[in-house]
Amino acid sequence: MTARRPSLAVVGATGAIGGVMLRIISQHADVWGEIRLVASPRSVGRKLVVRGEESEVLALAEDVFDGVDVALFLVPDEVSARWAPIAASKGVVVIDDSAAFRLDDDVPLVVPEINPHAVRLRPRGIVASPDCTTLSLIVAVGALHAEFGLRELIVSSYQAVSGAGRDGVAALRDQLSLVAGTELGTQPGDVRRALGDGAGGGTGDAFDTGGTGGAGRAARGGVRGGGGAGGRAGRSPFAAPVALNVVPWAGTDAGDGWSTEELAIRQECRKVLGLPDLRTTATCVYVPVLTTHSMSVHARFESEVTVDRAHEILATAPGVVLFDDPAAGDFPTPSDVVGTDPTWVGRVRRSMDDPRALEMFLCGDNLRKGAALNVAQIAESVAAEFPRD
Repeated sequence: MTARRPSLAVVGATGAIGGVMLRIISQHADVWGEIRLVASPRSVGRKLVVRGEESEVLALAEDVFDGVDVALFLVPDEVSARWAPIAASKGVVVIDDSAAFRLDDDVPLVVPEINPHAVRLRPRGIVASPDCTTLSLIVAVGALHAEFGLRELIVSSYQAVSGAGRDGVAALRDQLSLVAGTELGTQPGDVRRALGDGAGGGTGDAFDTGGTGGAGRAARGGVRGGGGAGGRAGRSPFAAPVALNVVPWAGTDAGDGWSTEELAIRQECRKVLGLPDLRTTATCVYVPVLTTHSMSVHARFESEVTVDRAHEILATAPGVVLFDDPAAGDFPTPSDVVGTDPTWVGRVRRSMDDPRALEMFLCGDNLRKGAALNVAQIAESVAAEFPRD
């Protein structure tokens, strides 16, 4: 076969995740030939920079995939569900960041640090990337599983508002501007009354929302107003004010009190790790942080664990940084981790009541490893399948 660099399409190039993806492509080894930037019709004609060159955004249509080898889908579920099979039918390998295909038995769910072999098993021509909360968790937990044998996960996530897309970021910034310098947060319901709680409308171009989690997709069906005085705080995708507050709900209603985001952690960890019966439970909470998800994790294993051995594993695991000396103030926080690629792990302790269990706290940028970076890593492994000089 003739050696060549594969061509690439980035679908959703104008969104928040798309912007991160273009930076990653520009920073990583140059493995791509032609790169096409694709978005919704309202973005057609915009010029974006990738690999130091300006490229004009094209409209999503069937012919945009002609001559493309690999396509990255960084778009809402409903867009991927419609267009990814069309691209795949043209022989394009699709790497999809949405939830549309993650639990499809014929679509591998891939985290390159954990199950890189799965990328070649793609009968539908589609490879899925997990949810941002799963990705912030699984590189660390997967490394420990390889040594100790994972039996149970109990997770509480503290999720950044960028998980809900640009609406989420705008809502937090607007709300913070209204509560700053006030005495709000000292009386029951005063923050909610000041910021309002009315129904709102959508925000236009679904491609440009850039959400990494369920709330971003839910927001496109209707967002909550943020302004008591005529909607002063703008529109918000959250079920309650996020400024001066935490919101224990991310995703949409999955029944029996669970959210889709919580079930995603359970289902995706099981699939990636090949543990269909893994006992897993999660509670997902939005916090007033712009970017980077945090998690408190209780992990129970088949064999007894020690902190020293866990430290050794985490310190050498790909995609993980161990930062764990709380007496010296060394532990991960979102404001320190944002903009970096690894999952940062600290506060590693053996459970007081169970010698087979570890407690830990971790942080991961939900727009990098939690979305764009994992997709880019999968795509680069696919590019390696093409014959090279």
